[in-house]
Amino acid sequence: MLTQDDFQPVTVDDRALFQQHYARYPQTHSDNTFTNMVCWNHYAHYQYAFVEKNVILASTIDGITRFRPPIGPREPALLRSLIKLASDVSDAEPVVLIDPDTANWMRDTCAGLNLVPDRNHFEYVYRASDLADLPGKQYLTIRHQLNKFRKNCLYSVEQITPENQEEVKRFLIQWCEWKGCEGDPVLAHEKDATFFAIDHFCELGLSGLVIRVHNTIGAMSLFEPLNIDTALVHFEKGMPDCEGIYKEINAETANLLKRDFTYINRESDLGVTGLREAKIRYHPNHMVEVYSLKRDS
Repeated sequence: MLTQDDFQPVTVDDRALFQQHYARYPQTHSDNTFTNMVCWNHYAHYQYAFVEKNVILASTIDGITRFRPPIGPREPALLRSLIKLASDVSDAEPVVLIDPDTANWMRDTCAGLNLVPDRNHFEYVYRASDLADLPGKQYLTIRHQLNKFRKNCLYSVEQITPENQEEVKRFLIQWCEWKGCEGDPVLAHEKDATFFAIDHFCELGLSGLVIRVHNTIGAMSLFEPLNIDTALVHFEKGMPDCEGIYKEINAETANLLKRDFTYINRESDLGVTGLREAKIRYHPNHMVEVYSLKRDS
């Protein structure tokens, strides 16, 4: 029987274990990635259990622990044990971020489960070539904004390296001052997550780009492979000094990634109206859908 004693904290030292496991069971949702977990550990307090060749993830936010379905070979008894544990210790939404195939298996294994779509955590996946080339009428406005930036701003593009990481962190401090991170808990946590990613840049196998405007960093992006055909953009930041700089960092990142990946996952909108509109405006190729288990009240 699965218990909370089977779980241990996710740490940077666990990277090899997750790399090996995810090579056998590739992920499509960013929340399950090792980078996401260690960067956001200060907020979500990730734990994992390795049981019967399955990885089971859990996170605790504001004192509420929620679980993810087993990642590995289908084991009906393990699933039932997880649902019991989650129902005992969690709230009305004990198991989250369930992909459609796993949702179907859960329904077949445990009749009567109430699995509902979690639209706020659907992730947006784009063709890398679309984000790089912005083809056709549907991207006309974005192309116009991008061309305006390129006409009006003296800029250059470079990769993030150990040599410029401290400068990237100084840029992030300026970005947070502009955004008012200290007065916004979400942005404050994101600042900490981004700093962790920069501090462990090589250790996590990340890549990144910066845009310099008049030789000063004005935008940055951090990304990595998600699976064999999809790259994942974890963070993307830009200052307001030159209009259109977000369009530029998006396009430059996609132009680099399209050499090796068909798709780019740009994560979810978390239900934020403005963010949802911005992501839809780039015309996703498809969404990574997820479901949550709702416990009957």
